[in-house]
Amino acid sequence: MVNNEEHLNRVFHALADPTRRKILERIASSDATVGELAEPFHISAPAISKHLKTLENAQLINRVKDGKVHRFQMNTKPLQSAQTTIHQLTTFWLQRLANLESFLNNETK
Repeated sequence: MVNNEEHLNRVFHALADPTRRKILERIASSDATVGELAEPFHISAPAISKHLKTLENAQLINRVKDGKVHRFQMNTKPLQSAQTTIHQLTTFWLQRLANLESFLNNETK
């Protein structure tokens, strides 16, 4: 079992690449095959496969085999964990900035 921090690192790593984000956007609208996902990109089939494997390792997509055809589906659960982390960090830094603003306002009085 992968611990939460390691899994979260995989999610952020997967989201860091613009091609993978575009692939996720495409899958979010409807399930898609490898060929359908590769169509708008000018990269090799092995490169698309690597991107898909990264997304699978982060559990952002699920592969469904239908005979010889592989379709990919979106899994939003890992995005919820990333969103929670971003919210916590945002809250932390907004509080720190508010404290700094308060300190600076008191110093100028």
